[in-house]
Amino acid sequence: MALETVLLALGPGDAERVDRLAEETIDIAGPSEATVLLGHVFTEAEYERAIDSLGFDVTAGEVSPNEVAHRHATVRELGDRLDEAGVEFAIGGAVGDHGDSIVGLAEESGADLVIVGGRRRSPAGKAVFGSTAQKVMLSAPCPVTFVRADTS
Repeated sequence: MALETVLLALGPGDAERVDRLAEETIDIAGPSEATVLLGHVFTEAEYERAIDSLGFDVTAGEVSPNEVAHRHATVRELGDRLDEAGVEFAIGGAVGDHGDSIVGLAEESGADLVIVGGRRRSPAGKAVFGSTAQKVMLSAPCPVTFVRADTS
């Protein structure tokens, strides 16, 4: 199976994992010359907060999830890192349940691989991934790579 499209799924907790997500994504997508879709998923509440905090003029019309994702700091930082590494990328956004929306982005983009980040878990929690990662791993139409935040 050739890697042509890699979905790097992003959400509210991924700002703390930017370095690890960038490293892993570049290590995977770079050699295969795959295009990375930086897909930021927002719940309704996160989306409304992002529109306000990013200074969108809502009087000018509806703001799309793609527009919000393009301005999001985590997406911009990862885009800069991918650009520096010579990895092609696109940006997309979605609003809804994180797990379902990530799976939807993977299906819509024809992703060959999904990369999803997660936090370090307690000893008891290590047997299970977070609910979003678990939902994606069980429902995605392609393989999923889980990237844990730095352990330092």
